[in-house]
Amino acid sequence: MAKKKQVGRRVEGWKAKKWYRVFVPDSFGKVEIGDTISADPENMIGRVMTATLGEIVQDYSKSHIKMKFKINNVAGDAAYTEFVGHEVTRDYLRSMVKRRASRIDTIHPIISKDGKLLRVTVVCLTLSRADQSQVHAVRQAISQALTARAAESDFETLVKDIVSGDMARDIFKVAKEIYPIRRVEITKSKLEQIATV
Repeated sequence: MAKKKQVGRRVEGWKAKKWYRVFVPDSFGKVEIGDTISADPENMIGRVMTATLGEIVQDYSKSHIKMKFKINNVAGDAAYTEFVGHEVTRDYLRSMVKRRASRIDTIHPIISKDGKLLRVTVVCLTLSRADQSQVHAVRQAISQALTARAAESDFETLVKDIVSGDMARDIFKVAKEIYPIRRVEITKSKLEQIATV
């Protein structure tokens, strides 16, 4: 008897739940990226949803970029989100690396001009193996370029520049002045907090 009552309660609990459609922010076209279920819409606030950039912009050459969005508002059967980070797939990252070259990783915090703090990871690939002093110089140039670009961009613009590759192209131009560079990719970003400005 006890088991039957527990099953009954689980069925009732499931019936009480409702499906909600999840949308990305306006800056990404307010596209629907899926749905989620909850008995209480308040419980969905803070839930992180993922989708590839390829799915969002209907360009499947960008399917290696995984986007993360956090639900911050629910209205009716719709859940709205904010961007909280992105990451490229491991397979894509592995395909970038070539032998007899240096991979220079830079992890750097940047603050947008409207005060949001992002931690970004930049991977820079050289044409040939660089020595320690050259690696240090390239890494320093990357950090300076990131800081300068973030300071003149609001959060929405900054995110677009990161995931579109525009910022990586600008970093490439700066880094190649120091050492021959084959490629630059911003492989990860994460929204840390609202910074104090």
